[in-house]
Amino acid sequence: MTGVTRAEYCVIACAEAWRGDGEVLASPMGLIPSIGARLARLTFAPDLLLTDGEALLVRPDGTTEGWLPYRQHLALVTGGRRHVMMGASQIDRFGNQNISCIGDWERPRRQLLGVRGAPVNTLNHPTSYWIPRHSRRVFVERVDMVCGVGYDHAAGARHHRIPRVVSDLGVFDFTTADHSMRPASLHPGVTVEQVREATGFELAVPDEVPPTREPTAEELRLIREVLDPAGTRTREVAS
Repeated sequence: MTGVTRAEYCVIACAEAWRGDGEVLASPMGLIPSIGARLARLTFAPDLLLTDGEALLVRPDGTTEGWLPYRQHLALVTGGRRHVMMGASQIDRFGNQNISCIGDWERPRRQLLGVRGAPVNTLNHPTSYWIPRHSRRVFVERVDMVCGVGYDHAAGARHHRIPRVVSDLGVFDFTTADHSMRPASLHPGVTVEQVREATGFELAVPDEVPPTREPTAEELRLIREVLDPAGTRTREVAS
């Protein structure tokens, strides 16, 4: 196997979001999170449930595994048995996410997707985030509108948890005293200074930040030969 690309480190980092989850519904949004979820199912998370996004449970190769009626889907969503990995147009130090608008809500400069299911997702089951281009435009001091609920707005929410934020620079979590964001690992070649420069708020940086883990030879084979032989992962993250 040749050298590991940045996109492949991102796949591994996304896959790790579902480690230890058991039999929950994985809902990845985005190409690299989708490859990551399928990789997790094929390796260290065999009980993970994958969906076609409509009414079927599927295997990593896309073949049908079962039926997921809407009522059952909602039961998983509201009972903490789903783990979604969403995107974010903005995210702040406490994990508040915005996908609705940029600027004042009453007169926004940009209209985006809308709130969608972000509040229900974040308050009712674990929610991670995938951000393919880490920048100050995305990692902001304060989101213009709270769609996905962060730790400072989630008091009393039984299933609220943000396991990780994965970007093209590293992996971030909220395992600090005040649940503010910190770098948990950086992809090889990325420095703490580079991450600080690309982040619009002060990160809680530990004394040492480890590198994102290396994929195994089998994981690389699965990514390159089984899950994404066309190399579409490079559309989201360049080498």
